[in-house]
Amino acid sequence: MELVFSKWVFAFSLFCWLFFSVAFSVEGLNEDSKVRGVNLGGWLVLEGWIKPSLFEGIPNADMLDGTQVSFKSVKLQKYVCAENGGGMDISVNRDSASSWETFTLWRVTESEFQFRTTQGQFLTCYGNGCTVSATAKSASSTEAFQIERNNNGRVHIKTKGGAYLQATIDNRLTADYPGNPGWDDNAATFEMSIVANNLHGDYQLANGYGYSKAKEVLKTHRRTFINATDFEFLHRNGINTVRIPVGWWIAYDPNPPAPFIGGTLEALDNAFSWAQAYKIKCIIDLHAAPGSQNGMEHSASRDGTIGWTASESISQTLHVINFLASRYANHPALIGIELLNEPSAASVPLDILVPFYKQGYEIVRKHSPSAYVIVCQRIGNADPIELYKADIGSHNVVVDLHYYNLFDPYFVTLSPIDNIQFIYKSREPQVQALNAADGPLVFIGEWVNEWNVTNGTQSEYQDFGKAQLEVYNAASFGWTYWTLKNDREHWDFEWNIRNNYLQFSNSQRKNIFNSLTWLLLALVWFHRCRIL
Repeated sequence: MELVFSKWVFAFSLFCWLFFSVAFSVEGLNEDSKVRGVNLGGWLVLEGWIKPSLFEGIPNADMLDGTQVSFKSVKLQKYVCAENGGGMDISVNRDSASSWETFTLWRVTESEFQFRTTQGQFLTCYGNGCTVSATAKSASSTEAFQIERNNNGRVHIKTKGGAYLQATIDNRLTADYPGNPGWDDNAATFEMSIVANNLHGDYQLANGYGYSKAKEVLKTHRRTFINATDFEFLHRNGINTVRIPVGWWIAYDPNPPAPFIGGTLEALDNAFSWAQAYKIKCIIDLHAAPGSQNGMEHSASRDGTIGWTASESISQTLHVINFLASRYANHPALIGIELLNEPSAASVPLDILVPFYKQGYEIVRKHSPSAYVIVCQRIGNADPIELYKADIGSHNVVVDLHYYNLFDPYFVTLSPIDNIQFIYKSREPQVQALNAADGPLVFIGEWVNEWNVTNGTQSEYQDFGKAQLEVYNAASFGWTYWTLKNDREHWDFEWNIRNNYLQFSNSQRKNIFNSLTWLLLALVWFHRCRIL
């Protein structure tokens, strides 16, 4: 009798576990247990690598905001240097270029620039004949210089007053070259090298083209890159959610602060309408915050610096959250709001981030009792468990993890099998542990069917995608793929589906079938135990 009772209890427990495993659903989703989504990256927040052609018409496109350059005097054969990284007069005395000899561009026009040092000061010159110094804490007209280029990498640098800079024999940089220099080896001629040109975001595009042309380019892009037919495709292929990155300037549409271009709010409204028509839910993701939370192009950083932790930037971010929550809280397509994408672990301390997350949670709750509040883990050296210990909110809180087998030297030499085993041996235990933690739901907000493997076969990509889907399907909130459209094929969800590299639909049906099969077996066993 005791054995029969034990079997009955075990069968009942198995039945309950399987029933709730199958029946549990994220609030707001219809007929689906969890989020199965894609990101609409590169649409309302630009990332140049997603669609490089957007930047191809910019004059002097290799000299956008944030580009790093060095200058070498052709006469002295020495590099221009900001001693100690800034704060004193400029010298021209270095045999090679490193950080002190590297200057970051702030673009004023296609030929006029301001130069920022590694310590954040700007080069300045207070009139013809002056000695150039790196002492200005902010940039104004006296910190603007014109650059004249020839086709051989040589440049002249001229003050607003028209004086050419020259490297003097005592290794100073002064604004007193007599007359107009030619392109021979004279004191006013420099070789300019592009050290880095990595930022291609909203700031670079808008400031690179100028307002009128940028408005034209972005109007076309926002109208054509994502439209209603994309939502029909997603619905047809089993996607139930889109994560939509937006920039902070959306709260000031249609006339956001320069150089940003209005129009993203109308596009987001359209996305919500299309989503509602195709029974798809929307996550609004604040991808770019005031001051930049990570210094990357997708946070609309001007020059790679991170200024989000300043109190005025955080206050402005909370204003944006309030704007978005108040506008979309009652829209039937809204499922959640992500308060901040990918804050930098190196530059955004937890004791600043967590209070912001708590304030953001309360703001969303003021407008919606049920919308999910999503908080993103810090990128870099940070453990997502830190957010589970933070007690951010009491209801419908989600932690967003971004999983890429990229961007780290560890992955460079991994084989296809090694990559797949990493998913099972590293990602899966973390997802399981966080699922079991007492607190927020788990969300794999970004992942991609791409790796560092050279010449991977279709079958290997399919196996890699299958492994990721099997593991990420277990996340208690779900996942969203990065991204729907991309010039790089394997990052493009649509391309993956159409070319059968990512077997999403089959994987979904298999998981549902397996769950229902086990549930049916549990019901049969439960019935037999009751009879016994």
